[in-house]
Amino acid sequence: MNWRRPGWSLLHRRRSHNSQEAGATLFHGLRIRLTLWYCGVLGAALILFSFALYFGAQYFFLQPFKDNAQFHANGHVGMWRGGQMNNACPSSSPFGQPPGQDYLMTEMVVCYDTHGNLLPNEDTSGLPSAFTTNSLVQSALQNGTANDMVNAGGTIGWIYRYAQVVSNPGGSGNIGVIVIGENINQQETALSLLLILLLSLGGAALVGAGVGGLFLSNRALAPARLAWNNQQRFIADAAHELRTPLTLLRADAEVLLRGRKRLVEEDAELLDDIVAETNYMSTIATNLLTLARLDTGTIHREHDVINLTELSQEATRRVQALAEERNITVQVEHAEDLHVIGDPVLLEQAILSLLDNAIKYNRQGGHVTVRTIAQDGQALLEVRDTGIGIASEHVPHMGERFYRVDKARSREVGGTGLGLSIARGIAVAHHGTFDLSSVPEQGTTVTLTIPLAHATAPELRDDASASMESLPEQKR
Repeated sequence: MNWRRPGWSLLHRRRSHNSQEAGATLFHGLRIRLTLWYCGVLGAALILFSFALYFGAQYFFLQPFKDNAQFHANGHVGMWRGGQMNNACPSSSPFGQPPGQDYLMTEMVVCYDTHGNLLPNEDTSGLPSAFTTNSLVQSALQNGTANDMVNAGGTIGWIYRYAQVVSNPGGSGNIGVIVIGENINQQETALSLLLILLLSLGGAALVGAGVGGLFLSNRALAPARLAWNNQQRFIADAAHELRTPLTLLRADAEVLLRGRKRLVEEDAELLDDIVAETNYMSTIATNLLTLARLDTGTIHREHDVINLTELSQEATRRVQALAEERNITVQVEHAEDLHVIGDPVLLEQAILSLLDNAIKYNRQGGHVTVRTIAQDGQALLEVRDTGIGIASEHVPHMGERFYRVDKARSREVGGTGLGLSIARGIAVAHHGTFDLSSVPEQGTTVTLTIPLAHATAPELRDDASASMESLPEQKR
């Protein structure tokens, strides 16, 4: 039993106005892909620019301090090797005046022995503990030089450390390690601000690219959308115009065949061929018209509450004669009545298309099973056969228009390559999905998934009455 919902139908059509645009699904996907490409290209350019800017700024900010640390380390190494330990390793707080010198230190200095321990006379009370750790010394003893950056915290912040091994003047082994520290807190702070700025501007630019990309993709797809509309209109008009002469041609041939006894046998066979071919062409024209109207959203579609289980049973009954002719058993499996919102004529056409395929491409004595179940708020209609199956490389293309695995066999059994396309189009028009799986020599399973109508029959009638009462009198 079907319950009409006039009020719901009107509201649904208003709400779905935008979704009925010709090729809406196709162009929506293209628009999203174009926008992603815009954002991806801009994102890649921003990343390259940000890397170049950040590491360029890092080089220009920090390289002078690295060169300065290396220069001072060489000087202190020379003083140590020359026996001027007081000058090489001054016992004073950082940035102080070395003993016997008339300039202020611009770096921190600390000396270690070859075991990585501070020299006995080293006074590190004024140095931050992060600077005096001997982790860098161990690396320098292995490699000759080493450098890193540590955060001393407080007012000092980041320190660049450079360690250099002091070799024995006699050339036999090493006598210690000099570690020089340069305060780079201001530079690191500037680099951190630059990084935050680049990330913020980059994120804002990508958001802007997304919005602008949607606008540009809309503009770019406008000619394609116009061409699509014209193509679908042409297909619909051509299919519509073809149906009339084909019908007349078939009718004339059938009238002539009524007098088969008066015809030469070869002429009768030619007329039989004309009838068969006009039937085939009429089927193609009708299918093309249906597909064009589905694409453009101009097909008349009711919005009834349909018992999908009963509809599948009725469709099965209608194909019983064809199935018996091919010695194929068709059975229906269902546990409960499932109700969906949709057009009963279109949904029955989709089910008949699936059953027609399942029977035509089955084996003699095969089976076709129609099953309806509810799953996660969806009604699933499954048509499973025990036919020849489809090779895996063809499965992704099933549902494409005029795509046939074996064109010779398809033509022989009357297939046009449009049945699955129509079924998929009808499923999409009902906000559902179409899925096909197959195993060669074992069979094929096609599943239509359509949202369930969750309201009960009395609720639907009450909603319809309320919606009708809310409409102006002249529109009822």
